[in-house]
Amino acid sequence: MGSHRRLAPSGFDRGALCAVSVAAAALGAVAAAVPAPAAPFDDTRAEVDRLYEQAEKATEAFNKAGERAGTLRRQVGDAQDRVARQQARVNDLRERLGALAGAQYRTGGLDPSLALLFSDDPDDYLDKASALDRITLHQAGELKDLQGALRELAQERSEAARRLGELEKSRKAVAGHKRIVEQKLARARRLLNSLPFAERAAYDRASRSGRDHMPGPGDAAPASGRAGAALAAARSALGKPYVWGANGPTGFDCSGLVQWSYAQAGVALPRTSQAQAHAGRQVPLSQARPGDIVTYRSDASHVGMYVGNGQVIHAPYPGAPVRYDPVGMMPVSTVTRP
Repeated sequence: MGSHRRLAPSGFDRGALCAVSVAAAALGAVAAAVPAPAAPFDDTRAEVDRLYEQAEKATEAFNKAGERAGTLRRQVGDAQDRVARQQARVNDLRERLGALAGAQYRTGGLDPSLALLFSDDPDDYLDKASALDRITLHQAGELKDLQGALRELAQERSEAARRLGELEKSRKAVAGHKRIVEQKLARARRLLNSLPFAERAAYDRASRSGRDHMPGPGDAAPASGRAGAALAAARSALGKPYVWGANGPTGFDCSGLVQWSYAQAGVALPRTSQAQAHAGRQVPLSQARPGDIVTYRSDASHVGMYVGNGQVIHAPYPGAPVRYDPVGMMPVSTVTRP
């Protein structure tokens, strides 16, 4: 990955060992026993930070896939309800057609001319014939309704099957993004564990305490009452752990914190940072006010909330709790005012 050096030797090729002399093999064994020098602290930290960034992008993809799966589950449920209702309508139409067919049989069992010839009461026959005509016309209408209902039922079933197929694909996407996140985070943990104790402690202090000598958030007024309420909620989460895929209240990823905070203010925001970037009116960074949403990187894969005085509150990455950081900690993509 990049120019990062291995933390430990990868071993020797067994075939090559067989081709060298016993003395060379002995020297190789001695060399293998000598541990490779650990990667410099700065290189390891840069690699860990890069892995966290990649994991964060995969986390937002995971959140997006999860949101899509939730939408599809609701759509599948609605489609199945429509299928059930349409099936009940088809069953009812079939029963009514059966009743009409029985009435027709009872009323019109003879050829009309013979029935009239043998009728004791021609007027009574004509009344029955008139009723039969009405039944026949009604039956034709019912049959047409049944044919239409059957077509609609087939369409509803096809739509339900399509939605189920999409849901299965979405579930697989969620699982795939989850594996990517877990792999990146596991790699980052292995790198951190490879550091000497003093260097790892220094990294932990840097990641957990935020930036040194941070100024106060200032007293700028929020853009609105709901922005102020969202900001108060975000501040109440200070110190809560970063948990990928989580949107509170005990842990958060970056977009989960923003979504949860605005939910406390009665505002429904999308789940992902990319969607949150478009959840309101965009303003220049120079005009940012407390409560505005700030997204980062060209792909808007990270998000925080502006608190004033050049700072944001955000959930940074695993090991770093919700905290304040400078708004310019990484390239700003958008500033959005919900």
